[in-house]
Amino acid sequence: MGASYLIVVDMQNDFVDGSLGTPEAQAIVENVVRKVRSFPGNVVFTLDTHHADYLSTQEGTLLPVEHCIEGTHGWQLVDALEGIRTARSLPAYRKETFASVELARDLARANEEDPLERIELIGLCTDICVVSNALTLKGFMPEVPLSVDARCCAGVAPEAHEAALRTMESCQVRIDR
Repeated sequence: MGASYLIVVDMQNDFVDGSLGTPEAQAIVENVVRKVRSFPGNVVFTLDTHHADYLSTQEGTLLPVEHCIEGTHGWQLVDALEGIRTARSLPAYRKETFASVELARDLARANEEDPLERIELIGLCTDICVVSNALTLKGFMPEVPLSVDARCCAGVAPEAHEAALRTMESCQVRIDR
């Protein structure tokens, strides 16, 4: 069987304790760091990436809070994860939308060459980027087992987190609690 992947979604300063930070996001950082350190396969990060024109984009008009502007402190991974990423030369996919189609295509190509054992997702925000990436990956690779570790995710609010977990479960993504 092929490789396993851990996708760490948008564990960036702005989503943890910055412009869109929440206590729930802050509470999962230690769990995420522990999971990244101990994961026995490949670890990949995504980075929500916006630019100076963010407020004039569709997302910016619907969510008028500047965040994850490329090159700023808020755009960077939280320190502990950036340290691991740098030390291990782990890849990070910049994405301007909720899901990374580039990551999904790369993993689909890898799956064609050698079927992947599994993909696990963790990170922020459960109800926006985690669910979007999970369903995108499921669409590209419906037979690869996909899971989400709920203890390593947080949503914009606890109710939204739970709703997203139920949605993913309905779409045959295993939820570990």
